Amino acid sequence: MSRIAKVVYTAKTKTTGGRENGASRSSDGLLDIRLSTPGSARIGTNPEQLFAAGWSASFADAIALAARKRKIALPADVSIDAELDLNLGDGGYFLSTRLKVTLPGLERNVAKVLVDEAEEICPYSKATRGNIEVAIWLTLQHAP
Repeated sequence: MSRIAKVVYTAKTKTTGGRENGASRSSDGLLDIRLSTPGSARIGTNPEQLFAAGWSASFADAIALAARKRKIALPADVSIDAELDLNLGDGGYFLSTRLKVTLPGLERNVAKVLVDEAEEICPYSKATRGNIEVAIWLTLQHAP
């Protein structure tokens, strides 16, 4: 585990009711959402969608940081499609994920270096390393 040199940001939220019938709100009010279980008719998101959105956003920032460090210009349309599975096994519930990274216009070897470096930089990747199954796919063009 890394030693904390400086806390950069602390997210504060309060959740009531859990995933089935709950709501979450951030201390600054910028996040104010209803929660629902996957497949439910209730309007709202679920923790898996929130985790996938957070991880993909963080991973995109990690790619951008890796590119800046190497003085590589990234295309404007970099994207990450995240899929996060909530699984049930013998030991209970667990997560697995797939990140499809699209870096159009870059050479494959350059894109691969950036993705590999992002895996080492991204806080979500660090937090989940060795804890959940992760697959990362790299594509160099957007699907039609």
